[in-house]
Amino acid sequence: MRTKVLSLVSLFVFGAMTVFAQSKTDKFKVYGTCDMCKTRIEKAAMAVPGVTKATWNKDSEMMDVVFDSQKTNDDNIQKAIAAVGHDTQKYRASDAVYDKLPACCHYDRAPMVTKAATPMKKHK
Repeated sequence: MRTKVLSLVSLFVFGAMTVFAQSKTDKFKVYGTCDMCKTRIEKAAMAVPGVTKATWNKDSEMMDVVFDSQKTNDDNIQKAIAAVGHDTQKYRASDAVYDKLPACCHYDRAPMVTKAATPMKKHK
């Protein structure tokens, strides 16, 4: 009986270590202005399979995400956020999607990204 309990505890600890070993935390810039932006940005990140936590800070415009690195990566999360209209430090939202955001969600779109989810245009 003691051996069975010890075996079960060992199996649980090993399984927990495996799960936590795949979990990765990342932080990156996401542009937005208001609470509607916050809801949209966090919802887009959470829709990516493997993301377990997504929190965007309106004041710093920084996104904290926790995800399973075997299911997704930083690029997939940033592309999903750009797809709903918000520029990230790596990807730019398409103008068509950005233009459909409510007026309160518009922000200065100065050149700030290094890759584009869609063809990137320089702003004046």
